[in-house]
Amino acid sequence: MKILIIEDEDKLREVMIRSLEKEQYLVESVATFQQALLKISDYDYDCIILDIMLPDGSGLTLLSELKKMHKKESVIIVSAKDSLDDKVIGLNLGADDYLTKPFHLAELNARIKSIIRRKQQDGELSLSLGNILIYPDKHLVNVDKEEVVLNRKEFDLLYYFITNPGRLLSKDALAESVWGDYIDQADSFDFIYSQVKNLRKKLKTAGATPEIKAIYGFGYKMILEE
Repeated sequence: MKILIIEDEDKLREVMIRSLEKEQYLVESVATFQQALLKISDYDYDCIILDIMLPDGSGLTLLSELKKMHKKESVIIVSAKDSLDDKVIGLNLGADDYLTKPFHLAELNARIKSIIRRKQQDGELSLSLGNILIYPDKHLVNVDKEEVVLNRKEFDLLYYFITNPGRLLSKDALAESVWGDYIDQADSFDFIYSQVKNLRKKLKTAGATPEIKAIYGFGYKMILEE
């Protein structure tokens, strides 16, 4: 799962990055309004941590731009301003939550998990498709109640497939969802083929009923066999 941190305080930004990476999120960060605008224009995220007061613009303006783009990212506003007006404006603009600085990193992490569960997992702690059951918070996968051991990238790919059942997913979309904007530095998508191949093999060996189908020239699709 991908998180974007928009925060101009260097120390706080670095602390949040380290904390969220320990939770096995893919974390990207920016410090300015303009950098953030480029990020949200070019990439998709599961959750955005948004500071209101940026050196070259307002986080509330960024939130408005995000909604104009019809993006579906969850947004948690963080601000040193404990202002009711700011909270009301932010929530009315589409933010999902609001944290006032200073805050505990454990609380931030809990709120991120809560929002993702609410938006992507219908409030449940687990997701299922066919006989596959995954627990995102624990990075645990079961097939017919037996654990299937996946590495981090394989788990992230499976999560993306299960949250997009039956949808044709391009290699670009898969790469961006699991590797983030670092994918821009890649010469080819051969590594995607390798990771998907390994995931498909592990699921097949475990007897999973959903299957990842390769669509030649386009990408992959997870379907549930009848």
